Amino acid sequence: MLAPKALLDALSDQASRLFSSDAAQPRAELESQFKVLMQGAFSKLDLVSRDEFDSQMVVLARTRARLEALEKQVAELEARLNPTSQDE
Repeated sequence: MLAPKALLDALSDQASRLFSSDAAQPRAELESQFKVLMQGAFSKLDLVSRDEFDSQMVVLARTRARLEALEKQVAELEARLNPTSQDE
């Protein structure tokens, strides 16, 4: 994987070549080529899709809620096992 600066430099060089070509390219073709260029650059990074990120956030929220419920349950069990420690 390229370092972030090297990746941005390479991306900048490629974009400069794309937009500075002598042939007048239609806007749609430039956008298409730039999209391909960006997808290639992003594929070199360790990124996840928005859908996967959102699904992992749901899993994390569920896990956090379950953890809080278990912590509460453990505290209640500890209180029942050691009733004298709360009186101190």
